[in-house]
Amino acid sequence: MDDDTIFGKIIREEIPATKVYEDEKSLAFLDINPVAKGHILLIPKDQYEWMQDVPDELLSHLFIKAKGLMRAMVMGIPCEYVQVSVVGKDVPHFHIHLIPRKLHDDLHAPLTAYDSPEEMEAFAKKISEQIGK
Repeated sequence: MDDDTIFGKIIREEIPATKVYEDEKSLAFLDINPVAKGHILLIPKDQYEWMQDVPDELLSHLFIKAKGLMRAMVMGIPCEYVQVSVVGKDVPHFHIHLIPRKLHDDLHAPLTAYDSPEEMEAFAKKISEQIGK
């Protein structure tokens, strides 16, 4: 399937993204409209519109990577836990939201913007430096 979504363009590096992690099957990058600073989108490099369409082996790979990213987020940002969300309606390319949270924050808080591209890069670096630790 030809992936002409915004995620396909990010995978092909036709548009920029602040990458946190990449391997042969997946890509993780910061959401440009984060719920909280450090909010990551984890996507498969192959396009599947819905979670139920993703082959089991790839889905397993993605959730194992999500777990590692969650650990890196808790250590690097830091945050107290990471909220996982799979919505998939806004972009027809399956994706996992990893949202850093504090125990007593407002669950329905408005979106948070980065102060600058440099701050966005700093959050990506804080997380990526903790991957695998």
